[in-house]
Amino acid sequence: MTTTIKNILFICTGNSCRSIMAEAILARLGGGRYCAYSAGSHPAGVVNPNTLELLAAKGHDIAGFSSKSWDGFTNPGAVEMDLIITVCDNAAGEACPIWLGHPENAHWPFPDPAVFRGSADEIRAHYAQIYERIDARIQKFLDDVEDIEDAG
Repeated sequence: MTTTIKNILFICTGNSCRSIMAEAILARLGGGRYCAYSAGSHPAGVVNPNTLELLAAKGHDIAGFSSKSWDGFTNPGAVEMDLIITVCDNAAGEACPIWLGHPENAHWPFPDPAVFRGSADEIRAHYAQIYERIDARIQKFLDDVEDIEDAG
């Protein structure tokens, strides 16, 4: 039996926190069945340092992460996505580009950790909380897909 690798693009406005976390988590949990990407409608240009610190602390290799535009996924020759998931309400409410291959869409809203204010320890804890919520949602997605495949 051949397993087709599914391409999933996580979108947020700035592509500096939530979508980067989601990309990292799915890359780890996807078991080679998924190829994770992330992009932003209005990319910040850099990944938030708090996000990188958290991902490194969780054991993710942070070398390849960058804040990039969703435009790179709409051009001819771009990787075709099977699923586009918005992880913030702002990006979900924007007019999205026409995606190659007409992928499925989903919306998993999470609070933006970049706007949280507090002490350094409170900020780290808040980022960790958002990471855990994204991790739980991706694990649920993977479990649901597995249940469907087992039933089929």
